[in-house]
Amino acid sequence: MAEESILSDEFIRQLISVGEVDILIGIPTHNDAKTVGPAIQAIQAGLLKSFPRERAVIINTDGGSSDGTPDIVQGASISDVHRSYNGYTLRTLHAISTQYARTPSEAVAFRTILSAGELLRARACIVLSGDSCNIEPGWMDRLLRPVYRENFDLVTPTYSRHKFEGVLVTNLIYPMTRALYGQRLREPFAPEFACSGRFGSQFLVQHKWSHGDERDDPRMDLVISALAGGCRIHQSFLGVRQTVKPQSRDLVNAMRQTIGSLFSCLESTFPAWSKISGSESISTAGPEFEVSDDVLRVNRKQLKQMFSEGVAELRSILESILTPSTLENLRQSAESDEASFRVSAELWVKTVYEFAASYYKSVINRDHLVQALVPLYRGRMLTFLTENRTASSEEVARNIENLCLEFERLKPYLLELWNGRK
Repeated sequence: MAEESILSDEFIRQLISVGEVDILIGIPTHNDAKTVGPAIQAIQAGLLKSFPRERAVIINTDGGSSDGTPDIVQGASISDVHRSYNGYTLRTLHAISTQYARTPSEAVAFRTILSAGELLRARACIVLSGDSCNIEPGWMDRLLRPVYRENFDLVTPTYSRHKFEGVLVTNLIYPMTRALYGQRLREPFAPEFACSGRFGSQFLVQHKWSHGDERDDPRMDLVISALAGGCRIHQSFLGVRQTVKPQSRDLVNAMRQTIGSLFSCLESTFPAWSKISGSESISTAGPEFEVSDDVLRVNRKQLKQMFSEGVAELRSILESILTPSTLENLRQSAESDEASFRVSAELWVKTVYEFAASYYKSVINRDHLVQALVPLYRGRMLTFLTENRTASSEEVARNIENLCLEFERLKPYLLELWNGRK
């Protein structure tokens, strides 16, 4: 049984009044009054259509909203959905909300949802972001059905993206997790996912929950736990994802949540990833990868400047992380003009693998090490944007695939670094 101190007494009383459920829908929120109402209606409609006989509960974990978000969740009426979608459920559909703090924390929100799912013995749990403004009823079936009816442990989404959207995913997170764990899971850090109650309970016990650190986000760890643990994983296409909130420009925090989590998992999962070579597709409904090639303006001059300044200013730190040849190649790139600038796929992969091995060996403070990767990533980002500026969606997909193959080809290099042979 998971530690229940994360759940307040009042929240536990609400859960007891609900009783055991088949499906739990978790919605973390923070000032999402504009979007959470339509999201609740879409969720209810999806349950009416695809799971009318199942016992279900919607649980909102709120991080201190001041705009009435929890009131909207608790006031959502299933009768409105009955009229709109002409469907009926044979069970009571509960909707409850709990406020865990005055500031949002992904870790607390997810832990609360998974703990509630374990307490209610939910067979399947789905987490949806409260700031998404285009949740569709069909998402319930696409994410939940593989878990609830087909015995998958984890279901992650695939999206339709602009070719320059999610560059951190396409140039680092996806290709590295694919090379390490041998499975082509496109969105290792997704705001939506579904998991079995069994896997959720297992993750509650295994994950090292951080108390009081608002930067901690367990989504990456959840996926890696499934990849390394031999779980049955499925991915479902959800189309375009839209949110009313502007995307965060805090690249350092994004790197901490993703690459920091990925690096920190490498030691404990070494017996799993060290034996894997190559990669294979996983069970997928819909496209694995879909991109559009609309025009997008990018400040290439600024990216080049931030990369070059980072290489120069962090030279003493990079000397303790990187091999002399890799650092020299990065320095040469930093000193090149914008027209000829390039951080090649091979140089980028070697840089990332050397950072991963140095993180494992704690050559410097680990948080500082992750921050030092940020300006180097900007150089790779600039290269990707330049190489694909006029590329079609098919060409972009092919270039990303080639980068993935480079991560796979150089995986023995990471093992040599890891074992101290370089």
